[in-house]
Amino acid sequence: MRFSILISPIMVAALAFGFAPGIAQSQTEAEAPAQDGPLRGSVTDDSSDNIITISVPGLPTPQSAQTPAGSTDELGARVSDVIVADLRSSGLFRPLGRNAVRAISYDEVTTPALSYWRGRNNEALIQGFVRAMPDGRITVGCYLYDVVLGTELARQGYVVEPADWRRAAHKCADSVYSRLTGESPFFDSRIAYIAETGPKDRRTKRLAIMDSDGANHRFITNGQATALTPRFSPDYQSIVYLSFLNGSPSIYIYDVDSGRQRRVFSTSNPTFAPRWSPDGRFILFSMAVSGNTDIYRISAGGGEPERLTNAPGIDVGGSYSPDGSKIVFESDRSGAQQIYVMNANGSNQKRISFGGGRYATPEWSPRGDLIAFTRVSGDFRIGTMTPSGGNIRLLTNSWQDEAPTWAPNGRLIQFFRTARGSGKTSIWQVDLTGKNARQLRTPVDGSDPSWGPVLP
Repeated sequence: MRFSILISPIMVAALAFGFAPGIAQSQTEAEAPAQDGPLRGSVTDDSSDNIITISVPGLPTPQSAQTPAGSTDELGARVSDVIVADLRSSGLFRPLGRNAVRAISYDEVTTPALSYWRGRNNEALIQGFVRAMPDGRITVGCYLYDVVLGTELARQGYVVEPADWRRAAHKCADSVYSRLTGESPFFDSRIAYIAETGPKDRRTKRLAIMDSDGANHRFITNGQATALTPRFSPDYQSIVYLSFLNGSPSIYIYDVDSGRQRRVFSTSNPTFAPRWSPDGRFILFSMAVSGNTDIYRISAGGGEPERLTNAPGIDVGGSYSPDGSKIVFESDRSGAQQIYVMNANGSNQKRISFGGGRYATPEWSPRGDLIAFTRVSGDFRIGTMTPSGGNIRLLTNSWQDEAPTWAPNGRLIQFFRTARGSGKTSIWQVDLTGKNARQLRTPVDGSDPSWGPVLP
């Protein structure tokens, strides 16, 4: 798929936030002097006062043209809808979509009626266009305006095949999110998960992938062998997962583009939770041998696994720090499941969780600043802590929430929720305030989500 940026972003006003994000700018300070603006927001601020109101009219077209994905008029409406849904899902924006605001003309895209939008209490405005090109592709333009200051904050354009219009919409939303928060984007990404069907005592579990908003869903495996715990590779090319073909656990790597897969490791011993190293060279996993469960690593190309832990008890999990120097894991060596950290070679193992209850399924944030976990104390809740074990914060309060996975920017966490009684599972996500939880719709029940990196 060819996906190219047509127009570079324009960085102008540096906006005031509840933190100092260090916004990357392509201009020098002399070319784009920093200004304090009226837009405010913080990915960790609990205050609803910081939510940014932003209008997103439908994207007009200079001339209606038919494409394999629909007319350019129809695509302009769909792109607007996806941008609105993306921004709303972040919890930082109050987007007003095309059904809540007036339509704009193509000529208005670069000359917005800012006084009109200012009079309707907007802080920001997204306008754009969809235009058919002679070679059959489409151009999707995306413009961001600060309504109060009356300035253009960014403009980008994407040249895509008509079938990839959703990616252009996600890229536009990513541009807006990054410009107004100073954070890395996450909308143009994919999620792998385990699709579950059948009664709770005889579940069929298949590997599936979809876009970050649940679109473009497809099943990867056919369900003949149970699939568990998928994880995207750092380069987004592959998914590692555990398969129980003929009842024996095997670690497989699935190539997303080609659809081919290869077996990395197979054993008759119970095996759990394969995870990539940040450089993609190794895979961590847990294996039970002679009644003792330890953490191992193996080359992504296969070979003989190396044991990293050897304490009595059950050592499970294993998630690398972003720089690859450390591994966080769970162990019951103290008598109950707790979280430990060790060096990547297995040395200097130390416990970091000491709160009430048990702690499981730790995963290091891609930012390196936090570790997500499942806290088990009567119910199962998702929480975060610092790598030293401090500042514990529980983000969910349901009966059974478990298996956190981080958004590419480290500001949202996805997990799966099991319903009491029915055993039905569903995928949810929550931000770091714990106040913006939402369910991600899937065609069947879902568990074990894995949020991949932002697509190139």
